[in-house]
Amino acid sequence: MPEQQNKIALIWDFDKTLIPEYMQAPLFDKYGIDQKVFWDEVNSIPVKLEKSGYRVNKEIYYLNHILTYIKQDRLNGLDNKTLKELGKKIDFFPGVLDFFPKIKEIIEKNAEFSSFDIEIEHYIISTGLAEMIKGSDIAPFVCDIWGCEYLEEPDSEGKKTLSQIIYSIDNTTKTKAIFEINKGVNKHPEYINVNSLLSEEERRIPFCNMIYIADGPSDIPVFSVVKRNGGLTYAVYKQGDEKSFEQADNLRVDGRIHMYGPANFEEDSQTSNWLILQVKNIAKRIVESKKSIYTKAGSRIPAHIVDEISNNN
Repeated sequence: MPEQQNKIALIWDFDKTLIPEYMQAPLFDKYGIDQKVFWDEVNSIPVKLEKSGYRVNKEIYYLNHILTYIKQDRLNGLDNKTLKELGKKIDFFPGVLDFFPKIKEIIEKNAEFSSFDIEIEHYIISTGLAEMIKGSDIAPFVCDIWGCEYLEEPDSEGKKTLSQIIYSIDNTTKTKAIFEINKGVNKHPEYINVNSLLSEEERRIPFCNMIYIADGPSDIPVFSVVKRNGGLTYAVYKQGDEKSFEQADNLRVDGRIHMYGPANFEEDSQTSNWLILQVKNIAKRIVESKKSIYTKAGSRIPAHIVDEISNNN
């Protein structure tokens, strides 16, 4: 049975897209860990391992390094509850927390759009820690979150502690999450998975109803998938950061994105205005498509046949 396809998905990266820095900053602050030292280790150790003949996924090596710090008692007693609580300390770019509900409201309070049940759904796909995102101020406005997750097990004192990586997202596997949104796997996991064969009409959110928003070259795999399949792509840069601006402009030059702008989501900002405009355009297209379907269906309704009455006079 074909889906209604009346949902518009705004799909967000997290670090340096919605927030100025890496989300782990509150975690390191709590435990008195030098962030620079941690990230320097995360960047240098994989290089040494590769020189020894190992293959290393550099994008998610930090997950193992957190476990190393736990074993060294430098993150003593770290559990998922603590991660979620620390998520409350995450600071967002200007306007983010107002923009998420506002753009939904703009569409859902429009009489014509609402008559066709058009809705906005926000999604976050991050290589960061899912529990921290779930505990952050943005979580109530988000339909679903993909991020890295840990299993907890009792330590030597019987306290629950992060022990194993049970789910990870890197810059390539982000594309799998995109297809899960496209097919509706996250909504109906008991019936379908990402490998299920579905026609375009059977997919919950077609790519042409998607906008992907992220900050840099690491998001190229998702930018490519979304753009190639008819969705929209937008890059943000940190105002006052020349390197961040250059990265965004390079994405434009290389044809990876449709547009870019500052990571400022306040009312009447460039980024806010562009996203609202595109969402309205998508909604209008959905309306016109629905009207066309209904018009065609109406034209096929059989009419009464009136027999011609001959006049013999």
